[in-house]
Amino acid sequence: MPAIGPDFISLQVRDLDASQAFYERYLGLVRSPAGPPHAVVFATAPIAFALRDPLPGTDLSSVAHPGVGVALWLKATDVQAIHDDLAADGHAIVSEPVDGPFGRTFTFADPDGYHVTLHDGD
Repeated sequence: MPAIGPDFISLQVRDLDASQAFYERYLGLVRSPAGPPHAVVFATAPIAFALRDPLPGTDLSSVAHPGVGVALWLKATDVQAIHDDLAADGHAIVSEPVDGPFGRTFTFADPDGYHVTLHDGD
């Protein structure tokens, strides 16, 4: 049977509590009651998004930013407001907002350096 498509996305992070607070504060994500103690699973749809402690042998400090080569896009309802809040608080903006085929779009670096793109189009 072939794979159907993505079903779960998680990022390994250095500080689970700090990363959870970041995603809740700036993206408005809400923690799901489901999830193991070493992870935070957010109530996102249609695909679950989570943060987790690093797996044994994973050294996130050994790379400039984790996830190089992976594009992580999340849909948001007010991309510009999220950008403005992140920028005002000094968080790294990787690419400034532009209007394009996926609506208003920009990319930021999260506390671990993952590049995350937000967009508001369909």
